[in-house]
Amino acid sequence: MISTLSQRLREHLAAVYDDVRGGAQNEWLERLLKVARLDADQVPPAAHRNLWGEADVAVITYGDSILNGAEPPLQTLHAFLTRRLGALVSWVHVLPFHPWTSDDGFAVLDYSSVNEALGTWADITRLGVDYRLMADLVLNHCSSRSAWFENFKRGQMPGADYFFTPDEAFDTSKVVRPRTTPLLNTVVTEQGERAVWCTFSPDQVDFDFSNPAVVVEFVSIIRELLDAGVRVFRLDAVAFLWKESGTTCMNLPQTHELIRLFRLIIESAQPDAIVITETNVPNRENLSYFGNANEAHGIYNFSLPPLLVHALVSGTSRYLSTWMTSMPPAQDGTVYFNFIASHDGIGLRPVEGLLEQAEVDDLLATMKRFGGRISWRETGDGEAKPYEVNIALADALQGTTAGPDQWGLQRYLCAHAIMLGLEGVPAFYIHSLVGTRNDEARLAHTSHNRSINRHQWALQALNAELDDEASAHHAIFEGVKKLIALRQAQAAFHPNATQFTLHLGDELFGFWRQSLDRRQSLFCVHNLTAEEQVLPLSRLNLVVNHSWRELISDAVITEDVREWTLAPYQTLWITNA
Repeated sequence: MISTLSQRLREHLAAVYDDVRGGAQNEWLERLLKVARLDADQVPPAAHRNLWGEADVAVITYGDSILNGAEPPLQTLHAFLTRRLGALVSWVHVLPFHPWTSDDGFAVLDYSSVNEALGTWADITRLGVDYRLMADLVLNHCSSRSAWFENFKRGQMPGADYFFTPDEAFDTSKVVRPRTTPLLNTVVTEQGERAVWCTFSPDQVDFDFSNPAVVVEFVSIIRELLDAGVRVFRLDAVAFLWKESGTTCMNLPQTHELIRLFRLIIESAQPDAIVITETNVPNRENLSYFGNANEAHGIYNFSLPPLLVHALVSGTSRYLSTWMTSMPPAQDGTVYFNFIASHDGIGLRPVEGLLEQAEVDDLLATMKRFGGRISWRETGDGEAKPYEVNIALADALQGTTAGPDQWGLQRYLCAHAIMLGLEGVPAFYIHSLVGTRNDEARLAHTSHNRSINRHQWALQALNAELDDEASAHHAIFEGVKKLIALRQAQAAFHPNATQFTLHLGDELFGFWRQSLDRRQSLFCVHNLTAEEQVLPLSRLNLVVNHSWRELISDAVITEDVREWTLAPYQTLWITNA
């Protein structure tokens, strides 16, 4: 029997809100359908639909990462992407573009408007015409200076009951969070002093999702973003959504149920829309956000950045290959969202249980040697532990554990070749595309570690670097673009195409991809060291009655070629197509 939208929404509401029954459930259901502008009797789209292909490549950027005088930065960004990348990019993730007070956009003041310093809703919509537009749904918290929180302090609606204020009996002893600032922040209200929950900072006050009115507000926000052209929703910090006494207050069942509810509404309103969860947690917990193809369409592949950087600076594929072997294939309708660098940092929680502590220590020491900073988190017992490394990728890959060397460019392109070849949709932080280095001046100005990798380019200066054939930025940009173009032409690089890890020794990292129609085989082999490595082609078991060639060099592999000597950090993409 096919369930209607209203039937499925009732199930989600009942699972989350035990006290919402009968007439109350009808009321909340009607409110959800009204703000989403949906028909109660419509049938939601089926699961297991792949809404992506091998041509899909994403760019992650702030709206003002590139500046051009008085021109609205969103227009500058749009023109830059169109001119410099064109069809090489299909998804564009513009990081929070609403008015904000802190955390570079993630303390939202007003979800209903666009930051005037960036542009207008029309600029957002124009981006959504040319690209599959991705936007943040900052669910867990908003600014302490928002109108909602001001209403909370006054005891007025909307907002009076939107924020989480635990009572004195609430047990926070097991709470896990990514910061070391106080969890509870005392504010003065019309009703006296109240302690509000602040997972991230005193300026980022957590919503109380035990109140269904908060869900309705966010469905209204979703509807507005859909109307503006957003087609990919990044659920920011969603793991922290639900709070329950005596627990870690992370990854709770109610959180997963709410994700199912939001996804159901989003895809019912826009069948080609995609939901991606941002959950910087250990690998097994992260995988749980796929659900049964009924939660996130995509999950950020958080273990990839630290494991890949570790492999390239240590010269061993051991840990990367072990992790790859253990990763389940994403079933149809789900996808890994692969990235190496982001606006945040290289997370360390995702390698818990994957890297030995000695390897983590060596990685941290190397990153600090290359100018990186370490951000900390607080465990359930109050212990401070490293949470992420803040560093520009071009600096992170400038050398190995032995120190800087002359192979930075080759190592950098090797990293991106690996990401482009893996199962999933590849995503490039804009500063990785152009090879931006550590921004020490911005870091000194803000005193926030993450600022080191949030540089703002002047358009003229960036264009000059990209046009200068002697510039490292030019070499990186052109090298990455070549790899993207090659990827987009290979059916075996479909995000859901078959993938198997190859065991070629510690110095080489390899995997095999096969197209969904099984016509194309593609062997990806990478030298992770600063020394030449010999690959006997017999290790790949190339089918003898096929014609084989190496895509990057466009070299034909004849029957008399028995081995291939890989230069330091060289990548081979060997295919029969």
